[in-house]
Amino acid sequence: MHQHINEDAGWQRLQDIQREMENRRLLAAGQPSATLETLRRLATRAWLWRAAIGTPVRRPRTHRRDGEHRSRVV
Repeated sequence: MHQHINEDAGWQRLQDIQREMENRRLLAAGQPSATLETLRRLATRAWLWRAAIGTPVRRPRTHRRDGEHRSRVV
């Protein structure tokens, strides 16, 4: 058995890891970081939620005569 086989396999593995890291760095160069993207999405959801529950829509008041009763549920 070759006396340096474990060293050779380890060296190959190290080179593979380095290539993978470099490829990931190159792919991620044009993209925002995951943390910033998550914060942006959270801010967008909070803004939309706030807009959805913002000012309630009020119906115009109807003037009723005394004794008049409205049985319809609005």
